[in-house]
Amino acid sequence: MAETRSPPVAKKVEHVMQMFGDVRVDDYYWLRDDSRSNPYMLSHLREENAYTHSVMSGTKQFENQLFAEIRGRIKEDDISAPLRKGPYYYYKKNLQGKEYVQHCRRLIADNKAEPSVYDTMPTGPDAPPEHIILDENVKAQEHGYYRIGTFKASPDHKLVAYAEDTKGDEIYAVHVIDSEALKPVVQPLKGVTCYLQWAGNDALVYVTMDEILRPDKVWLHKLGTEQSSDVCLYHEKDDMFSLDLYASESHKYIFVASESKTTRFVFSLDVSKPQDGLKVLTPRVDGIDSSVSHRGNHFFIQRRSTEFYNSELVACSVDDTSKTTVLIPHRESVKIQEIQLFRDHLAVFEREQGLQKITVHRLPAEGQPLNGLQAGRSVSFVDPVYKVDSTESEFSSSVLRFCYSSLKTPPSVYDYDMDSGTSVIKKIDTVLGGFDASNYVTERKWVTADDGTQIPMSIVYNKNLAKLDGSDPCLLYGYGSYEISVDPYFKTSRLSLLDRGFIYVIAHVRGGGEMGRQWYENGKLLKKKNTFTDFIACAESLIELKYCSKEKLCVEGRSAGGLLMGAVLNMRPDLFKVVVAGVPFVDALTTMLDPTIPLTTSEWEEWGDPRKEEYYFYMKSYSPVDNVTAQNYPNILVTAGLNDPRVMYSEPAKFVAKLREMKTDNNLLLFKCDLGSGHFSKSGRFEKLQEDAFTFAFMMKVLDMIPASV
Repeated sequence: MAETRSPPVAKKVEHVMQMFGDVRVDDYYWLRDDSRSNPYMLSHLREENAYTHSVMSGTKQFENQLFAEIRGRIKEDDISAPLRKGPYYYYKKNLQGKEYVQHCRRLIADNKAEPSVYDTMPTGPDAPPEHIILDENVKAQEHGYYRIGTFKASPDHKLVAYAEDTKGDEIYAVHVIDSEALKPVVQPLKGVTCYLQWAGNDALVYVTMDEILRPDKVWLHKLGTEQSSDVCLYHEKDDMFSLDLYASESHKYIFVASESKTTRFVFSLDVSKPQDGLKVLTPRVDGIDSSVSHRGNHFFIQRRSTEFYNSELVACSVDDTSKTTVLIPHRESVKIQEIQLFRDHLAVFEREQGLQKITVHRLPAEGQPLNGLQAGRSVSFVDPVYKVDSTESEFSSSVLRFCYSSLKTPPSVYDYDMDSGTSVIKKIDTVLGGFDASNYVTERKWVTADDGTQIPMSIVYNKNLAKLDGSDPCLLYGYGSYEISVDPYFKTSRLSLLDRGFIYVIAHVRGGGEMGRQWYENGKLLKKKNTFTDFIACAESLIELKYCSKEKLCVEGRSAGGLLMGAVLNMRPDLFKVVVAGVPFVDALTTMLDPTIPLTTSEWEEWGDPRKEEYYFYMKSYSPVDNVTAQNYPNILVTAGLNDPRVMYSEPAKFVAKLREMKTDNNLLLFKCDLGSGHFSKSGRFEKLQEDAFTFAFMMKVLDMIPASV
């Protein structure tokens, strides 16, 4: 079918950049406008959106059908697994037809009993009544975008502080309300991050950002005083570092960490004496990364260094942090991901051979010497590949709560009794529409990369539909940056692909953290291209193993995964039928040369500082915008958010403009820029699904899989 409109052509304004004797000309540099108000730029984005709308109008009915199908799997009225905190159960509640959640709690009738994995929250007419503290649906009515970044009850449960973002730019206002009367008790704190902790019942600790959106100052706010009189507890002046803020599970300390990509050091704040300010807990030593927890008279320190790259766990006395005892030594094949402390137990979240595990150790009584750990007990999981996440648990109990899912198992919340080893499922997300997990097969396959490294892939398909003869459509997903692990998780919208015969694959490429710290080190800086060649090896392997053919292979990545998409597009445009690049970081070299752009300075330890010649030419050799050439490209969908503070909308806009100018094929190239949201797209739960429906409709349109009747 002939498309009615012709693609937009961006005007060209020559912008010359020179460095190390190298000249680059960027004709589309003008598309960057930090105020997001240039009428020519906005007009161009609207033209791109109109073109996308026009091209996709013929499949709009199918897209709507997909959206209804995806939404139809969601149990719209539902509650999260209630979490016991002090005298209350806290939980979130979704309502039929509503985009956002309600934050609720109920009194625990028998609060003296020790928490147990068998606890359930009574909900009948005789149960303590439900109390709605905050209804996001009401608040969101006044805004096109709405997100609560933090929701925290005070230690005595009388007040609640929450952080809200109404633009998608990740700049928050913090409101404090009376949790019973629901009235504001103070003026909101403005222009802050969502890093927020209670320091006792009448003070808050929060973090603010500088002009490049780097969390750089931590403040103490006494309720009832003006924000302008808040005390700055610490200012991190080094622009390679950003601040983090978290509370100990014991609620006795607040920790402030300052971190770069390679170094992290920690201060502590005694919650009972916030006026004493921060104390140095782990010193600032280049290349040493530490995270701290607290229990009894000990701090527990997870410490990583160049030598101990997968981390060791040590403990020290609260009174003398200089003397440490090793509890878990460094292991080459096992990475300590995080720890969770309890009154009598330690839960260690680890990774081995690309799989997550949880090991639980019993601790000596508080106040007793801590000379080592008893042998631990491992939690067992059922699927060959899966994802497991820590979640908030009650410190003074023996119940560890965790979230589990796999490519075929919906998100499930378990309570695990650390004494008996019993796991009790507290909630499994309901998937409507006849979902049956036994129809799906999940697998792990290993691919040999160019340099001989074994790269894991996680695979899922519907065993009743996939032919496994090379004729199936396939979607291959990749990320591969920041040591982030894309573990095999469940996503209901994905069933709309699997139930149409798609095979879905995650490539766990280097640059991510799936196989430990070295996996990350070998996919960053001057080894970044391993991320791209690993992904290409995975794609070729899928074709070789008869999971699909080039004609049926779709690939997708977002953000730094969008950089991956841009890089492999230029390197191997012949290998893919469809490429979906979400909010892609595609103008890597130009962005990294500009320290005024949010995140740039701290990112030099991830990509390299191109003000140094070696990094300049290495980054230039893969930066997608700089490597678009006159060649045939596959079908491409690019998305962006105008208010995105992480990847500027102008990066994908420039990439698309340059592709339109250079490409020699007649394949589809669509650009969809949301003019009202940021990096994480729409804020409502159903609005997000609309984006999945659109992406799937694009892929199936290209693959000619849309039934004629629609």
